[in-house]
This record gives sequence, C-alpha cells and structure tokens, in this order.
Amino acid sequence: MIRIALVDDHTLFRNGLKGLLLTNSRYTVVGEFSDGSQLIAALPHLEVDVVLMDISMPNMDGKTATILALQQRPELKIVALTMYGEEQYVQQMVDAGVVGFIHKDSDIKIVFEAIDTVVAGGEYLPEIQIVEGLDDPDMLTERELAVLTCICKGLSTPQIAEHLNISKRTVDAHRARILEKTGCNNTASLVVHAVTKLKILP
Repeated sequence: MIRIALVDDHTLFRNGLKGLLLTNSRYTVVGEFSDGSQLIAALPHLEVDVVLMDISMPNMDGKTATILALQQRPELKIVALTMYGEEQYVQQMVDAGVVGFIHKDSDIKIVFEAIDTVVAGGEYLPEIQIVEGLDDPDMLTERELAVLTCICKGLSTPQIAEHLNISKRTVDAHRARILEKTGCNNTASLVVHAVTKLKILP
C-alpha cells in the first residue's frame, strides 16, 4: 500500500484528488493539509511515502515545505502540483528536492503514473520545461547527459526509460530540452553534435 499525503490550500481540489486516488486499491491517503506548515508539524508522526505538494500556498509555500520535509525525512518522494503559468518555479522546486511534477488538470492516469514512477525510484518530469543553463545553450544537466549518452548508443525511448528508471514521458521531455539546448533538429544531428562537440562516444 502506497501512503500519500496531500498538501494544497484548495479544499475542493484536495477532496476531488483524494476521491480519485482512492479508486486505486494500492493507494491510501494518510493526511490532508492546507499549507506546508501543517505538513511539517505532522510529519514526525506521519507514516507517508509520497507527498503531492502544491507550489503556491499561504503561510508556507511548496518550496520551503519541501526543503524542511526532506530535512526531516530524506527518503520522502515529493511531487509538485503545478498550474500552467507556474513554470518559473519549476527549477526552484527541483533544487528543493522534488522528484516529479503534475499539472493540476492532468488526467488521473498521469497522477497514478507519476506516483508509481517516483515510488520505484525514478523521476517524473513530463511536459515541464526546466529553465536552466540559459547562459550556455550546450550546458546539459547530469540527467540530460545520461539521456543523450543512451541516445548515442541507439537506445529507444522505452529502453532509456528502463535503463535510467524514469518514465517514457520524462525521457521525451529531456530529449526535447536537449534538442533545444544544442540547436539540433533531429536525432541524427544530435548524435553528431554529441560526438564531435561534447565528446560523447557511442
């Protein structure tokens, strides 16, 4: 049984999400909180595996709550709940320690996929642009370099997802970001770029 806590200041959203989560027999909701401070206060006595964390909340926002929660419980898997237009906060949440993102208007199947992915030790970052490395378009993150290395070895998206223990959506998101940073238009040109400029060997 995967134990989940919900942290969001909108009661109707929390109630609706809880109801949908409980349609999955493998999930149980062990706590509901309207801001980050409530979660932090309850955490020492809360048996929880995954926290679905809103970004923007009164009293204590998602970034601060994530940092404090992981200080107490480093093993926690925290997935951020985000609205469209909040992409500027994504990198801050990644730096704070979240391992996934879900748009609030996502289908419940996406929520299930995200929870299962992070519980398995992966990350879930579909359809989210992480704004980083803008001063140098070729500055790739460690994860992006790992994905690029797999691409150069000819691995397919499902194979990369399995190899790196991330979702296929996350692989696609990383691939799109790598193409954007390198200025390449397709996989062939990306491999050439990787070998000639980044010295990544197939």
